[in-house]
Amino acid sequence: MIRTSFNDGWQVRPKVNPFSELSGQAVPFSPVTLPHDAMIGQPRTAPGGDVALDGAAGAYFPGGVFEYRKVFAVPEEYRGKRVFLEFEGVHRDATVYINGDYAGQRPYGYSHFHIDADRFLRFGQDNEIRVEARAHRDSRWYTGAGIYRDTWLLVGEAVRIVPDGLQVTTPDIDGSRAVVEVVTLVANDSIEVRTFPVVTEIRDASGGVVASDVSSVTVLPGEPATVRQRLYVPSPGLWSPESPTLYSCRVVLGDVDKETISFGIRSLQLDPEHGLRINGETVKLRGSCVHHDNGVLGAATYGRAEERRVRILKEAGFNAIRSSHQPLSKPMLDACDRLGMLVVDETFDVWTIGKSDFDYSLSFPEWWERDVEAMVAKDVNHPSVIMYSIGNEIPETGSPFGAAWGRRLAEKVRSLDPTRYVTNAVNGMLAVRSELAVLQEQWLEQAAKDGVGINTLMAEADDAMNTVNSSELVTERTAESFAVLDVAGMNYAEGRYALDRDLFPNRIILGTETFPTHIDGNWDLVKQYGHVIGDFTWTGWDYLGEVGIGRPQYRTEDDGPLQPHNAPYPYLLADCGDIDITGYRRPASYYREIVLGLRAEPYIAVRRPEHHGRIWAGSPWAWSHTVSSWTWPGYDGKPITVEVYSDADEVELVGNGTSLGRRPVGPKHRFRTEFDIVHTPGELVAVAYRDGVETSRTSLRSADGPVRLTAEAEREVVGATGGDLAYVTLNLTDGQGTRHTAADRPVRVEVSGAAELIGFGSAAPSTEERFDAAERHTYEGRALAVLRPAGVGKISLTATAPGCDPVAVVVTAE
Repeated sequence: MIRTSFNDGWQVRPKVNPFSELSGQAVPFSPVTLPHDAMIGQPRTAPGGDVALDGAAGAYFPGGVFEYRKVFAVPEEYRGKRVFLEFEGVHRDATVYINGDYAGQRPYGYSHFHIDADRFLRFGQDNEIRVEARAHRDSRWYTGAGIYRDTWLLVGEAVRIVPDGLQVTTPDIDGSRAVVEVVTLVANDSIEVRTFPVVTEIRDASGGVVASDVSSVTVLPGEPATVRQRLYVPSPGLWSPESPTLYSCRVVLGDVDKETISFGIRSLQLDPEHGLRINGETVKLRGSCVHHDNGVLGAATYGRAEERRVRILKEAGFNAIRSSHQPLSKPMLDACDRLGMLVVDETFDVWTIGKSDFDYSLSFPEWWERDVEAMVAKDVNHPSVIMYSIGNEIPETGSPFGAAWGRRLAEKVRSLDPTRYVTNAVNGMLAVRSELAVLQEQWLEQAAKDGVGINTLMAEADDAMNTVNSSELVTERTAESFAVLDVAGMNYAEGRYALDRDLFPNRIILGTETFPTHIDGNWDLVKQYGHVIGDFTWTGWDYLGEVGIGRPQYRTEDDGPLQPHNAPYPYLLADCGDIDITGYRRPASYYREIVLGLRAEPYIAVRRPEHHGRIWAGSPWAWSHTVSSWTWPGYDGKPITVEVYSDADEVELVGNGTSLGRRPVGPKHRFRTEFDIVHTPGELVAVAYRDGVETSRTSLRSADGPVRLTAEAEREVVGATGGDLAYVTLNLTDGQGTRHTAADRPVRVEVSGAAELIGFGSAAPSTEERFDAAERHTYEGRALAVLRPAGVGKISLTATAPGCDPVAVVVTAE
């Protein structure tokens, strides 16, 4: 079918009750180009007001019902053809109307779906489509709202290749050739029996044909036909994270239709001794959990934003992504294929038991099969996808009925795609929640006997979670749920890794969600045990909503109980992630890189001196309150703590040429050490030693002199169409380019030329500033502007800030 972007020419407004509109209440539409997040521009409000809020989970954004409409011409020549509309994602409870008539719906906000449109169309005339979307207390994180992913118009003949009807697998590979099986589903909506030739070609990255086949297919009226062809690619280039080689497969159905997809040739193997093998080589998954929002863009899913995120995650040392907790977007899967990022794609955060007031559990019993089908259809041709996850922290996994549900989902996935593995991210603590009160009472009694206070017990909640997950109760209650899987996904349960080697010798384990503060111990277990195939940290990239779970917290001995799991308004971000929402790597990212053996140089992180001497009380998702900066005005001569990360034997800290001490570091010391020193501006150097010999060094320098504003575009040339974006980083620096992390101020931007500003913000975890404004404060000396090209030509961004000279950057859209 001919596929055309359907993203332009839309309008949106908050939905109005039609009876209210008849009585005179008018709410105007505003023009938008898709993808679009209708929620990110809404005013956030502290709980307790008149607006119904999603609260801390949704970053204090309001819920709502939003109405989109578009008028589009349907030419007379479309009469007699098949016309479909494809939505890659609408959050949530999408209802579609064409020319005022109900055309279809989709409750789940993360499934792509098709609307059979031709029966409703007026040929040779203008037509109107309306889409309603609802979002309100239906998630544990920020979802956004509206048509937040791409839309497409599909036009084809009565006999055609079905959308998502071309699937390519590589069931048999050796050094001399690869068997490529191409399955094409052909539909016939005419009243005639039709026979067509089917010509299939496989091309390599240079465009050369490496295999081809010609077959024929007879398609009966109303009865789809499956064409199955086996082709043989000689001396195949194998897809892997290190070498993401891609091929294309083009199928031509007579003179009526054609379809082209990309795919990779690679093999997967799994066993408890060798773990996961890709093309015969054992691969340990260095994993990042990711939510779906794109930071300053909200939930809007642009191809360039998804590719940028994958690229930065890979540069930071990750080789795998687990979608959390919904299917990944098509553009992100495309990026993972191109860049060599492995994927564990996840279906649902809930099954039959809800976690939010109005979440997908209300629709799951009726819709789960169609949503599983949609995910697999989306993923099946992507070599990056190695595993499907059928759920996340599903409470039902501890019951026989829950295990039965797990079996249904796992077998459904296998029936659709037997070439990949199935997991489920199980949290044993939730699985035994009904007995948790008894266990908690036992802990408190034991803690009282041991003289342990409630604050200490809460601060060690990560150990308590591991204790529960390793208990005999969890072992018994989750045994069947794990048995239906190929890989036992475990959230916060590294205590089971060694235990299960003996209890369940055929069980293969994946740490599907782990604390970032445990990466050194977890990675040691991953390396030690063959049956443990990887670790996925929560989380690789900071996100909107679930606010403040990783925020820094302090207390004194006289303080009462610790603060709640989530932070109060105006907190905006989870403040948890190796990489902040602008794409900037935080200290935890470099620590992880060192633990994983991917970085030789030491790394310096400095604790904020205003909290020196206070007792740390952050959650296990919270990294130390550090910045990689030696610029601390107002703290000269005052005490300050410097953390140094390294895999060397020792590190020496040198300030302005004077040694400030030498300390052991490396694996036996959790790859880190601390120096309590006095802050003196200048240069701070960390020198790493192995066997007494210097191996590497790194340094920080204090920013000095007047503050300068700089603007730098990530790319000088961008595409004028196709979802491309221009990213511009704004920094406050001194004359030598050292960032002024303590000189934050408002920055205003103006855009001229063929583009619009679609997102502007910083990584500030708590703020009332908006992402759709032209002025934002920097955070730690940094902000990010995102521009969407609106045509071919020059794009200019000018930025100003108090006390700084204006700066400008030019990007060309081609």
